Amino acid sequence: MKWIKERFQALVAWAKKLSRVKRTFIAIPSLFLIVILWSVSTALLAPGTDPLSARLAEWGRNHYLGFVVTALENAQYNIDKPKVGGALDPNLSKALAQNAIQYAMKIPTLVTPALSGEGDLKTVYKVNGRPAIQVGFLRPDSQHTSYLAGIAIMQSSMLRYVQHPGFSEPGELAKIGSADHLAGSDLPGLVATFNSAFKIKDSLGGYFQNGVTVKPLVPQTASLVIYSDGHLDIGLWGSEVSMNSTVSSVRQNLNMLIDHGVVTPNLNQSVLRNWGFTVKNAHFVWRSGIGIDPLGNVIYVAGNSLSVQSLAELLRNAGAVRGMELDINQDWISYMWYPESKRTGALNPIKLVAFTRPAKRYLSRSSRDFFAVYSR
Repeated sequence: MKWIKERFQALVAWAKKLSRVKRTFIAIPSLFLIVILWSVSTALLAPGTDPLSARLAEWGRNHYLGFVVTALENAQYNIDKPKVGGALDPNLSKALAQNAIQYAMKIPTLVTPALSGEGDLKTVYKVNGRPAIQVGFLRPDSQHTSYLAGIAIMQSSMLRYVQHPGFSEPGELAKIGSADHLAGSDLPGLVATFNSAFKIKDSLGGYFQNGVTVKPLVPQTASLVIYSDGHLDIGLWGSEVSMNSTVSSVRQNLNMLIDHGVVTPNLNQSVLRNWGFTVKNAHFVWRSGIGIDPLGNVIYVAGNSLSVQSLAELLRNAGAVRGMELDINQDWISYMWYPESKRTGALNPIKLVAFTRPAKRYLSRSSRDFFAVYSR
């Protein structure tokens, strides 16, 4: 009888121990799931206008799930690949026709014969009655003839430029002393806004603003520099542009697309390593870039179905002697200008090209840094 009692007590003790082990095995995955759900919900509920797809993709890439994001993006890319050949859709043809009526200057085209209105520049913003921003459209190459890239040429003698940090890229808003959106005193004189470059960890460069070095600047890296007088320049850091007491901000990204008026050779080699991850390793995706002409005017280019080579060719054809790539992929590209309503004074931004983000993107908190343009 005593033996049976001892065996029973041992069995009860074993069962209790097993129960604790089981609870541990249940508790650890449950805790892990709670942490994951909290992390994802924080990303999804963050301020700003980033679409759900972009928030999930950013979260995945930041948490070692890039292979999952890549698989999903590959599936989407297979459904909607850039079209080869064909004519413009009616909306794009209408944009060209409007430019043809109002144009005062012309950009050389990359595809011949040119379409009516292709390359014509229309003034969309004036300062003191003079053209300050002109926009035009070009087909990017002889293959992708159903697409138009948008080009904005900003006359720097009439404009000044300001960089704004995003709450995520680069963060550190309090240190930098600048807002992640435009409101209040940032609105008077606002002329245009446009996107910045890659996530800093992917840019192969650094970030400096208002005396704060968020990430050290890298020599011989393509750099967009804004000075205290509001003018903007682009060049290789340490040789063409460098630090001095008048530098307000520096945003670095990859290598130069154009330097001394010459397109960098072999741009379409090692595209992923040199020019950024793209969906399904494709060369022809949404891209944006920025350049400077010999007079210091700023040229912005963006569009769908662009290779690194065609982006560089578009910048050069528009007059750039130095140029660099900005961000890529549709969720992150945006350029808009801000004609004021004469009746209400309200800001009604107009998109350069049909990117996915709302035109008022930078009037709400932005997760990534961006640039604002003002009349002098």
